Amino acid sequence: MYTTIAVEDGLGNVIQALHNAGFKTTPLEGQSLKNNVRAIVVKGDETNILAPEWPVKLPVINASGRSADEIVDVLRDRLS
Repeated sequence: MYTTIAVEDGLGNVIQALHNAGFKTTPLEGQSLKNNVRAIVVKGDETNILAPEWPVKLPVINASGRSADEIVDVLRDRLS
């Protein structure tokens, strides 16, 4: 079974690395988080992409200063 990760727009390299590692991705913007989303990856550029009405109880990974491969490693660690 695939794990789905919500990824903020503008992180195409992260999306590609996640697909290569066997993850599925879904856009973060413009939609409520689906029940099957297991984690969120954000750019970390100080924008507040997470709406206050979303009861986020998921790992939120800040991509700022990390390579796409580092983000994949962090997700594997947090979701294992």
